[in-house]
Amino acid sequence: MRTDRMAEDFLRRTKARITDAQAALKRGDYPEVVRYSQECVELSLKACLRVIGVEYPRVHDVGDVLEYYRNSFPEWFREGIPEMRQVSRDLSQKRGPSVYGIEMEGKTASELFTKTDAEEALHNSEKIYSLSQRFFSEYYQKPKD
Repeated sequence: MRTDRMAEDFLRRTKARITDAQAALKRGDYPEVVRYSQECVELSLKACLRVIGVEYPRVHDVGDVLEYYRNSFPEWFREGIPEMRQVSRDLSQKRGPSVYGIEMEGKTASELFTKTDAEEALHNSEKIYSLSQRFFSEYYQKPKD
């Protein structure tokens, strides 16, 4: 499969995750917002890596891979990589608890995440999606040598 088609599909699915997260926020389902936001960040960053032809590892947090290939991205994108890495790491650590809670502590997912957590996760995922969408659009509109 061509990397442009795969990246484009990732970004389409990312937009759907944002829509799902927004709906979950409206109904007060904060763990779902965190989960959908994590998926959004993961797919957004993997789309960017696909654009540059990188075969990323099958893990939820690819922030370190993004950093490794930082010189393959334009300067405006590179400036955001530290924040993208941090958001990716943070949300990937919350992925399991957002689905299952913390069983050993007897805490449900709904007890773990607040509206503030959800709003922050959604805001960060929307920002990373926007950067990824911009990178995709600019990369495929530039003239090829």
